[in-house]
Amino acid sequence: MRVVVQRVKEASVTVEGEVVGKIGKGLLVLLGVGKEDEAKDLDYLVDKVVGLRIFQDENDKMNLSLMDIGGELLVVSQFTLYGDVRKGKRPSFTDSAHPEIGERLYEEFVVRARDKGLRVETGVFGAHMDVSLVNDGPVTIMIDSKKIF
Repeated sequence: MRVVVQRVKEASVTVEGEVVGKIGKGLLVLLGVGKEDEAKDLDYLVDKVVGLRIFQDENDKMNLSLMDIGGELLVVSQFTLYGDVRKGKRPSFTDSAHPEIGERLYEEFVVRARDKGLRVETGVFGAHMDVSLVNDGPVTIMIDSKKIF
């Protein structure tokens, strides 16, 4: 699994002109699922994302997590994180999970994040979405669960 995590002052996702998810201070997570991903990838990423110490403490040092600040989470599916452009200019998505598997793991990520007591908003899996955000910093972190195993 791959995520792009952005520290935000606010973020929202709109589908067909309707806001379907909106948060204040917290993290926007763009989540991609690969065809070889499984439960251990999910466990790793949920723990890593909610525990990332990328919010300022009283000394203006990135030392606090989403949990520490009571922040919110907006999770948006993004299979294009598995786009491979090493050959040619048009991305290949052969490493992306089949949509049914991708949706199941995406939904499970959301459930597990909520189980940690966070307010979690989402986009709509498989929909064309407009994502708006105010990146705070900017702070953007990329995490790939396969780089740890």
